[in-house]
Amino acid sequence: MTILIVVIVLLVTIGTLFMYLSPEFGGKPTEAAYKQYAKSKHFKEGKFVNNGDVEMEMSAGDMFKAITGMMKTIPNSVPGRNIETEKIDSLGIVGFGADTRLVWFGHSTFLLQIDSKTILIDPMFGEVPAPHPLLGNKRFSNELPIDIEKLPSIDAVFITHDHYDHLDYGSIQKLKEKVKIFYTPLGVGAHLQAWGIDQQDIVEMDWWQEETFEGLTIRCTPAQHFSGRGISDRAHTLWSSWIIQSPKANLFFSGDSGYADHFKEIGEKYGPFDLALMECGQYNELWPTVHMFPEQTAMAGQDVNAKTIMPIHWGAFKLSHHSWTDPVERVSQKAKELNMNIITPRIGEPIVLDNMVVAQPDWWRLLGKE
Repeated sequence: MTILIVVIVLLVTIGTLFMYLSPEFGGKPTEAAYKQYAKSKHFKEGKFVNNGDVEMEMSAGDMFKAITGMMKTIPNSVPGRNIETEKIDSLGIVGFGADTRLVWFGHSTFLLQIDSKTILIDPMFGEVPAPHPLLGNKRFSNELPIDIEKLPSIDAVFITHDHYDHLDYGSIQKLKEKVKIFYTPLGVGAHLQAWGIDQQDIVEMDWWQEETFEGLTIRCTPAQHFSGRGISDRAHTLWSSWIIQSPKANLFFSGDSGYADHFKEIGEKYGPFDLALMECGQYNELWPTVHMFPEQTAMAGQDVNAKTIMPIHWGAFKLSHHSWTDPVERVSQKAKELNMNIITPRIGEPIVLDNMVVAQPDWWRLLGKE
C-alpha cells in the first residue's frame, strides 16, 4: 500500500510539473485582453460561449464511457497499413500559377494557394495530436506530402481553435520563421506569443469580423465547439470557422463544429461557396453538439450553399469510437441523396478549383488491394 501511494504521488507530481512547465500547453491571455474579449457577444462570465449557450456537458458516467471506449478494440478503427501520401515539392509550390489549388495533409490541415499566395490552414504536422507522444494515437500516414522543413515561405496561417489536432506546438516552432501573419479566433494568439511569435504578426478576430489581406477578404465566422489545452482553460479562447475569398474564388472552412443554425446564416450572408471544407469525423453520440455526424456534414454543406463539399477531420487520427472509413462512406452516401457534389482526394493530391477532378474518389476502399 505504501508503494502504491508513493507511485500515485509521484505520477501526480510529474503530471503537475509537466502541465506547468511544458510549452505544449501554450499561453494565457492577459487581463487586458480579457477586458477586450468582454466586449464580444460571445464572451460571458470569463469564458467564450456558443450561440444559444450550447455546451458540451458530459456526466461522470458519459466521461467514463468515452475514456473506456477509446481503450476498447474497435474494428477497422485504424487502417490495416500505412496510408501512402502523394508528394509535392517546394519548387512545385513556388512555381504554381494564379489559379486556386488545395492540398490536403489529412485531418484538417491544408495547403491553399490562392491569388498567388500560399496559405496553411490548421497546420498540424505532428505525429500525435496530444501534449506528449504517449498520450495519443499516431498518424495513419508515415509521411506527409512534404516535410515541414521543405515548405517555402507562407503568406498566412489560419487557425480555427486551440485543440491539439489543430494547433500543434512543434509545427508552429518549425513554421514561425516562414510565416508573414497568423489569423486566429480571439485568445488563441496568446499561445502563439508564448511560443515566440510577435504580437504584431497575429490578427485575432471575433465572429463576423472581416479583414483584408493582400487582395483577399478574410472573414471569421461562427462554429459550435469548445476550446482548451489543459485542465483549467476550457473556453478561455474562441473557436471559429473561416471564409477566404479572392476575386475568383470563395472558400469556406468549417473548423470543428456541431450541426446548428450558424451554417445557414453563413450561407445566406456569404454564399455561394465554390468549395466548403466540412468537418466529418471524430463524432460520437456522447458529444453530439460539438462534432457533426456525417449526414449532418452533407446537410451543413447544403446550408452554407456550397457548390462542392469536401469532408475533412478524418483520415489521419483516431480520436473517437467509429471506424476510420465510416465518416467518408456515410457523408458520400448522404451527398448522393442530396444530389450534392463531393470530392474525396487522396492525402497530398492537388485539387485545382477550376477542375476538381479526383483520380481515385474511393481510394480508401482500394487501400487493401494495392
